[in-house]
Amino acid sequence: MTTTAKKPRPKTYLPTDFDETDLQNFIRLTEHFANKQTRLISSDDEQVLLPEQFFDVLRRVADALASGRGVAVIPQETKLTTQQAADMLGISRPTLVKLLETDQIPFEKVGRHRRVTLRNLTTYRDRARTERRAVLRQMARDGQEAGLDTSGPQDLPVRK
Repeated sequence: MTTTAKKPRPKTYLPTDFDETDLQNFIRLTEHFANKQTRLISSDDEQVLLPEQFFDVLRRVADALASGRGVAVIPQETKLTTQQAADMLGISRPTLVKLLETDQIPFEKVGRHRRVTLRNLTTYRDRARTERRAVLRQMARDGQEAGLDTSGPQDLPVRK
């Protein structure tokens, strides 16, 4: 028997969709769960092991909702308009269009409209973030070698 999976659709969850007390309780009760195997248990006592990365997603969603921020779950293949993509990167639409036209971010044209997949947008964002951090570290090293700065590149935060 074959099962067909539904195509995932974008869904936005707002803080008003949840009871604030439930969110706070979830966060408080799961704080000590880091690096432990977590299981979901159904009302029929069926259990499933929850991968650590998935548990991290749940915690981040709960934290965002408890902080009054909405959360959108969007498949990576979702095609965004140039305005949506620019908003995600925190840049103007004309700046995004320049990135598209200089082949820094892959896109496709639908009629005369440009569309960017979420996957390509996040790939660009991550690459640009990594390059910026490398430049900042090098600038800090150069400044320290020139005697302009007393902090070293090791003082810069290291992120993935």
